[in-house]
Parts: sequence; structure tokens; C-alpha cells
Amino acid sequence: MIRSSNPALKESSFLDINSGTVVRGGNDVMTLNGTVNKTGMLLLLCVLTASFAWSQVSTPAGIVGAAPYMWGGLIGGLVLAFATIFKKEWAPITAPLYALVEGFFLGAISAMFNHLYDGIVMQAVLLTFATLFAMLFAYRSGMIKVTEKFKLGVVAATGGIFLVYLASIVMGFFGVNIPMLHESGMVGIGFSLVVVVVASLNLVLDFDFIENAVAKGAPKHMEWYGAFGLMVTLVWLYIEFLRLLSKLQSR
Repeated sequence: MIRSSNPALKESSFLDINSGTVVRGGNDVMTLNGTVNKTGMLLLLCVLTASFAWSQVSTPAGIVGAAPYMWGGLIGGLVLAFATIFKKEWAPITAPLYALVEGFFLGAISAMFNHLYDGIVMQAVLLTFATLFAMLFAYRSGMIKVTEKFKLGVVAATGGIFLVYLASIVMGFFGVNIPMLHESGMVGIGFSLVVVVVASLNLVLDFDFIENAVAKGAPKHMEWYGAFGLMVTLVWLYIEFLRLLSKLQSR
């Protein structure tokens, strides 16, 4: 069984819905190198639009105009993400579009955080990629064993975090905030640390999913799909690092 808490990376992603068998791509199949290359392409596209959005809103006056980039990128990214998840064969087109649109959101929100805490963005970027390579090393070296219990634990923890965030959004409409999500006390910092750890462990599940998809001979377009799923986790991890660092610096 292949399990991932990332909604983009799950067993049904490369199964035929009717027969329940693996959809193979013949000679033109998914490869690990191809997925790595496409992940790099998506990151590059994201950086390009993030840099543009950053340049537009990085000044104190420009911060006022950050909302269109942030909300446009967030909503557009969600639409493209769901389109990619439900129509995975569209991934060669929708995954690059997702990276471009998500870049606007990341550039704008990064500029806002950097305006409040100078230097925080570079710290978050370095921590995100350091975590990526550390988790990849731990996975490839066998330090972290992707057992069924491990998968169940990470999936359950991720689901719990999602429910907490969902509750925070719903309660926010009524003017009620959950302190541990937004405050810089020990509870708030501890919660952010837990979320960062869970997001990091999701990277291991993503690696496992991609490796299994390659072994099963998934179609070539799944390279884009796997790269997209990995990027979803990286974006989440980066945002959580920003939140954690901002809480630490505000103390």
C-alpha cells in the first residue's frame, strides 16, 4: 500500500480507477531523474515570479499593494492544485502554471514577513532546503524506515494539523483566534515546531511515493505530477518556517 498525507501523492494517483491496476506508460515511463529535473524546473519558475512579486512590494510603500499578489497567487494556486490533483494527466501544463502562480503568493508574503523581520526570508529558505536534503539523505540511507505505522502516524498528524487550521479559519470569521497558532508564547512556538517536524516527515512520504511510482512504471506525465506533489510540501514547509521564525524573533 502506498500512503501519503499529501493529497497530490496517493496510491490512486497512478491507478486505473475502474480496474484498480497500475497504469503503465509502456516504454515512455516515469523516471527518477526525470522527476528530479521537473522539480527543479518548477522551483525555478516559482522563484522567477516570486522575485517579480518581491520587487513590486518589498518597499514600505509597496507593502500596501501586496494583497493582489498574495490573494491572487493563493486562490489561483489552489484552483490549479485541485485541477492537477483531479486531472493528473494535465500535470505537464497545470504543474508549471501552479509554480508560476504560487510564486506570486510566496513573493508577496515573503516581502511582508521580511518587512517585519529583516533577514527572515533567507533564513526560512536555507532551513527549507537544508531540511529537504537532510530528509532525502535520511530516506536514502535508511535512517528513516517508511513502514506502514510510520505512514499512518504522519498521515494522522497531518490531518490533525489540517483540522486545527480549518477550525482557526472558521473561528476567525467570528472574531475568535486560537492563541497557539498566532502568539509567540511557548505554546505557540511549540506548536509551530511540531508542524515543521510533521511537514518535514511528509517529505519522506513524498520520496517514498515517487520511488514506488517509478518502480511500478507509472506514465511519463507522472514525473510532473510527482514534482508538483513534492513542491506542495516544500511550499508548506517554507511557510511554516516563516511562521516559526517570526514567533521566535518577536519575543
